[in-house]
Amino acid sequence: KGGVVWGNSIIIDNILLLEFFTMVCRQWLVPFFACVFPVASLLSPFRKPIQCQIIDTVKRNDALTKIPVRCSVGPLHSKASSRTGRGKGFGHPTSKKIRLPPIYLDEEGNRQILPLHDDAVTQHDYHTQQINANAIGIDISEADHKKSRPNSPNRVSKFLSQIPKVLSKPPLVSSTPEWKRLQRHAQHIKSLHLRDLLKDVERCDAMYAEHDGVYLDYSRQQATLETMDLLFDLAERQELTKRIKSMVSGEKINFTENRAVLHTALRASKEDIGTVFVDGEDAIVEVHEVLDQIKAFTEAFRSGKITGYTGKRMRNIVSVGIGGSYLGPEFLHEVLKTEEEGINSSLGYSLRFLANVDPVDVERTCADLDPEETLIVVVSKTFTTAETMLNARTMRQWLWDFMGDDIEVVRKHVVACSSVSATENVKAFGIDTERYFFRFWDWVGGRYSVCGAAGAVPISLLYGFDLFEKFLEGARSMDQHFINAPMKENIPIIIGLLGVWNSSFMGYRSRALIPYAQALLRLPAHIQQLDMESNGKRISRHGLEIDYPVGEVDFGEPGTNSQHSFFQLIHQGQTIPVDFLGFVQSQHDLLMDGEKLSSHDELMANFFAQPDALANGKTADEVRAEGCPEELVLHKVFDGNRPSNSLLFPQLSAYVTGQILALYEHRTAVQGFIWDLNSFDQWGVELGKKLAIDVKGHLLKARYDPRQRPVDTGSPATSRILNYYVQNGRDASANGTGMSVNPLTSVTRKTHREHIPPPIRDLGGNVGKLS
Repeated sequence: KGGVVWGNSIIIDNILLLEFFTMVCRQWLVPFFACVFPVASLLSPFRKPIQCQIIDTVKRNDALTKIPVRCSVGPLHSKASSRTGRGKGFGHPTSKKIRLPPIYLDEEGNRQILPLHDDAVTQHDYHTQQINANAIGIDISEADHKKSRPNSPNRVSKFLSQIPKVLSKPPLVSSTPEWKRLQRHAQHIKSLHLRDLLKDVERCDAMYAEHDGVYLDYSRQQATLETMDLLFDLAERQELTKRIKSMVSGEKINFTENRAVLHTALRASKEDIGTVFVDGEDAIVEVHEVLDQIKAFTEAFRSGKITGYTGKRMRNIVSVGIGGSYLGPEFLHEVLKTEEEGINSSLGYSLRFLANVDPVDVERTCADLDPEETLIVVVSKTFTTAETMLNARTMRQWLWDFMGDDIEVVRKHVVACSSVSATENVKAFGIDTERYFFRFWDWVGGRYSVCGAAGAVPISLLYGFDLFEKFLEGARSMDQHFINAPMKENIPIIIGLLGVWNSSFMGYRSRALIPYAQALLRLPAHIQQLDMESNGKRISRHGLEIDYPVGEVDFGEPGTNSQHSFFQLIHQGQTIPVDFLGFVQSQHDLLMDGEKLSSHDELMANFFAQPDALANGKTADEVRAEGCPEELVLHKVFDGNRPSNSLLFPQLSAYVTGQILALYEHRTAVQGFIWDLNSFDQWGVELGKKLAIDVKGHLLKARYDPRQRPVDTGSPATSRILNYYVQNGRDASANGTGMSVNPLTSVTRKTHREHIPPPIRDLGGNVGKLS
């Protein structure tokens, strides 16, 4: 049915399969009978060489390209196989070889035929054969030598011996029977409506899961109990449980960087020491060494034992980082800001984040801060991230401008969270690596690092280590559930499989996350990076280009703000699956005089109503029954049949926030495992960084060029807009608008207006003074 696909190496569809068996008959049976019955010579013109199309992925001009290789083996020549038909012996020079045009698949997957004449294909065939033969171990030069010896008895056997090597490459998941069954099942599901499915009591009672206060209701998904069984079958086929165990045990599943993936170890308890090793080192021992270091440092900071360069107690924290080094800690900070314990523990302290390289972000971050009372936390795994290090140098300069450029200013006011491999970079920056360097490891990706030093240092400085530890405990609870619970009761696995279902089978390319808690306003941004950077891929872990949809566009806003923003599109436009997050209790509830329901009940009424509205919709008859004019009926009809999950938690606390974080981290991993992706690298981020370095070189040259010659980047479009930018910058300065032509950006800032910089060693002026 539709052919057989083995990996991306040999592709045999029903036509080629038939051709292969026909070849067997003609290649071996006909010569055999020809030796006995001369009449078989009548069939000799129909014999064909072995033809097998090999498709391989090679790197050409820095791009991965599929190219074809034709492996063909000429016929075995019997005594009856000559052109004359009179039998001149095996391999006679006049033997007639009939060649078929090679078949290959173009970039769109269509079968194409290459011409056979030598001058059209010789160079192409030899080049592509050589590249692909290397991949499967065929010596083309030897094969070419044997072409002059058509009587070579090992040509067929040698070719066939290569087939196991080629077939050893695992297939795409889309070629498996489990995937095919889900594709057929999806066509059936698309004919059903959630309005009817929600009337099935048995189905609704079965489609929920619960763990440690977390309640998942997925009955409003476009799925039946059969759908879930088919998804669990696919998970079994993909060895999901085995891959989860491989991840949490420290196997190097991030094979493109040869790294383990152990964000779960960041919140493991001390009781787990001795269970996870990476390169012979006990990962959990190392984690707790750093956590103990952070606890001691942050308690000394908060007690006033650690002071600044001038002896003042430090009360302000600025965390400098980007991506996961910023989004994760900021999302957690926003939750704890209004959490009861967080409010009390943070009194007298402030935390701000500096992420964007835009100088305006520096202005907004440092406004009204006293440098003498400010600690800078620089978070960068390699300590080379361009945006982070520019901002770090800016903050160092800010400190120097007010307290002098003594290296001790840096040693007392700047700490680093970075990888052990970046120790020398940290030391070169001027940071005290003995006391103020908090390490994390290559086996923790930035977007998974909030449970490590990247989150622990700034959050513990502001709220205290004890509250951060509760956050880790919540994440650990979800980790244990993910690792140990059966698949049919496993909340992260269920929502991960439903993500695969909606994206790859139902065809939904976006997904919304709507927390009904204002304190989670930065959660959608963090999950957006977590998921899209992890699963925004096009190549499987086996090196094959995928042919199925992966990676949703994630976005979201807190309810009810989101309802007045993009819910029009979700209700009557595109179908976008939604995750609704609600809480039994509010962090701070209100019941105003004269009101019958509390503000939280008002909020949660929307949490319960929206999933039903999306699922059931509103029919034309229902609209007419409300007395709507006929010409407006269609405008007020809601199709419904729009899927969603409802997740209900007890109350938004540090512990529950840890559960939410781990839940979505594991959902991302599940989808990646099912799709056969490496969810733990991010090569797509690198190209833009590389080009930005090139553009910076052009800008630097343009800013310093006394002749002001036009920029030439090699791209007419880029050169044109870059020259417009440079020229208008010069014109703005000439017109007195205040733009400096100095290529080194000058940052002006209003900060701590009454502060008088020390007269000694002050940098002064536009050279370094940020006035």
